[in-house]
Amino acid sequence: MSRVSVENINHPGTTRKVDVVRYETMRQAYLSVVPDGLPGLTIAEIHARLPELVPEDLFVDQVRAGWWAKTVQLDLEAKRIIARTRERPLRLYKV
Repeated sequence: MSRVSVENINHPGTTRKVDVVRYETMRQAYLSVVPDGLPGLTIAEIHARLPELVPEDLFVDQVRAGWWAKTVQLDLEAKRIIARTRERPLRLYKV
């Protein structure tokens, strides 16, 4: 099983190794949903759109799919591919 290192914007300088197939699948889905620029979408709006974009055999239950979505979100933020707004509810957009 191949693995990829992911970052977490909340813990700079640390990485974690995760399954590359699940990561890349969720990453592609996440980036296809997150809009370019402001105002962005809320995390709830993004997560509502993801299930139809990822294969059920890789993400069998909502809890695990949610974990993967959050992992990808934090990694993309750490890599400055997406950013969050300051106001509530939090919105994400491509940089």
